[in-house]
Amino acid sequence: MNAPAPHPLRVLLIDDCNDEVDAILAALSDPDGRNTHVVEVVHELEAGVVRIQRGGVDVILLELDLPDVEGLEAFDRVYSAAPDVPVIALGRSGDEDTALLALRRGAQDFLEREELGTAALRRSIRYALERHRLMAALRSLSMIDELTALYNRRGFQDLGEQYLKLSRRSGRGASLAYVDLDGFKVINDTYGHTVGDEALVQAADVLRGAFRASDLVARVGGDEFAVLAPNSSDDPGMMARRVRDAFAHYNEATLDPYELVVSVGTARTDGGAYVPLEELVSDADVAMYEEKRRKKKLVGS
Repeated sequence: MNAPAPHPLRVLLIDDCNDEVDAILAALSDPDGRNTHVVEVVHELEAGVVRIQRGGVDVILLELDLPDVEGLEAFDRVYSAAPDVPVIALGRSGDEDTALLALRRGAQDFLEREELGTAALRRSIRYALERHRLMAALRSLSMIDELTALYNRRGFQDLGEQYLKLSRRSGRGASLAYVDLDGFKVINDTYGHTVGDEALVQAADVLRGAFRASDLVARVGGDEFAVLAPNSSDDPGMMARRVRDAFAHYNEATLDPYELVVSVGTARTDGGAYVPLEELVSDADVAMYEEKRRKKKLVGS
């Protein structure tokens, strides 16, 4: 006896343009003619929210620039109405900053409008459903560091791979900095762990202020931080100088009894061949420890 055919995936397209609908249907059609996707179309955000609230939607394709609501506000409205339904944001070519911010808010992917009629759409839906299932299973495991409110190591790893994917798609590459607080143990031993915690919070604030809202800043260890800047024109040297300058300005202005001194290692991928996040982190970590060794030699000389 043959197993029953799976139910078609129910796709809700929220888009004020009809031009892509035929291309979407063609991209989602099965080679053997089976009806594997059912696509519903609404042209305004409010109509989309009403449809979502009725239930029965498996995945949402959301154009971020709609007649009644524009930009990330559109995503926030849809996400709040359907937190359990994966959302793929749609936008213009070259709008990587908006894409990254949508991912940080919870979107499973970002597609340029030119990709809607291609195999990328079918692949994106499949991956979005799987990522959403995995994220739901891991929802109880926090991605945020409680002390600094930055992403923790898990959050950095999970989001970092998605950020690199967008950078490869844009061809603009990404830079990564690995930052370690020098002498943090001395701060703890001299002033106590409460002050040590305050120093970590201050370091997090310095890094957060030094980079764009769309960059990924995380505390990945006790006194170690990482920053992933996708679609950035900064070369590794520029990124390292940005970190050092930010901490130098903090030390000049602070009244704290200690200074925050850092060692920085950087790495970069130019958006060509695939480079795993783990490899970038490893290269930047090695560079950071080389800087630490150079400092120790200078002190000992």
